[in-house]
Amino acid sequence: MGLKENLDRVVKRHEDLAAALAGQVKPDSREYVKMSKEYADLMAVVEAIRTLQAAEQELAGLASILEDDQGEVEIHSLAEEESQALKEQIIDLKEELQVLLLPKDEVDAKNAILEVRAGTGGEEAALFAADLFRMYQRYAEHLGWKTELLGITETGLGGYKEAGALISGHNVFARLKFESGVHRVQRIPETESGGRIHTSAATVAVLPEAEEVDVEVNDKDLRIDVFRSSGPGGQSVNTTDSAVRITHVPTGIVVQQQDEKSQHKNRAKAMKVLLARLYDRKRNELEEERAATRRGQVGSGDRSERIRTYNFPQGRVTDHRIRLTLHKLDKVLSGEGLDEIIAALIAEDQASRLTELT
Repeated sequence: MGLKENLDRVVKRHEDLAAALAGQVKPDSREYVKMSKEYADLMAVVEAIRTLQAAEQELAGLASILEDDQGEVEIHSLAEEESQALKEQIIDLKEELQVLLLPKDEVDAKNAILEVRAGTGGEEAALFAADLFRMYQRYAEHLGWKTELLGITETGLGGYKEAGALISGHNVFARLKFESGVHRVQRIPETESGGRIHTSAATVAVLPEAEEVDVEVNDKDLRIDVFRSSGPGGQSVNTTDSAVRITHVPTGIVVQQQDEKSQHKNRAKAMKVLLARLYDRKRNELEEERAATRRGQVGSGDRSERIRTYNFPQGRVTDHRIRLTLHKLDKVLSGEGLDEIIAALIAEDQASRLTELT
């Protein structure tokens, strides 16, 4: 299917959705919510199509002026300049539309649950996990996103065994999804008297926040245990049974939450994480069933895959999937420079998918 046919198809679909939402579908139905989202998602594409069509019509109008050999020289010259500018604009618009027409990941617009865990490397890995978690918190703040802590397990020395947060905002999952994987750090620990560089790692998981319509969970499949919260070393930090552990029996997935003093709040947070993990599992199973699962240069997103190295002695960050190296480690860890890496990953992903379509 050519570009024009694709554009006509999008405009027709947008018009059909508008008609359906105007009275054919019940406003309180699940179908209405789904169609409203699709209508909103298509709006940017339709606006770009209309801009392209207007530019093409204007170019066609200028063509008649340029064909008139008897016209005034000044008008002819202005028409040539405008015609060249329009041709360049049309090329840019068509490239933009090709990207906009790429198949969308249905979860790109969702919020994300971020989980960071210390990997190999003992206390140094835990300190690195804390650095990564703070990096994402600063990045979220930089983009105006909201971060809600879901739980942090500290080591007592400033490191994190694991930490989780719900990050809410515009297209959060679309920008963070390539962060899933193993992040490696190379630096000299403060306790290292010989000045040797140590290598340790932390694992990052980015899950799309699941809504009730995404995953169906039966109460009979859940085992819920309550107990007293504990801090570093296992000491009790709460005199009531406010901590919650939820086990999804069919899959064996276990989620534990103890940050809040309220059992109700801990249970609500634990359910958010459980739904996200079940949704992620469901999506992965569907992807595995598709023989044509794309595995481009940005990698599979497999959390066992080493994706990035943070080298402190050299002040550099290297993303191994796209062979990008930036000598601005401090800016990346402050969140300010992370967007440069993420933007490059998104651009590489788009280029790879455009190549597959040609």
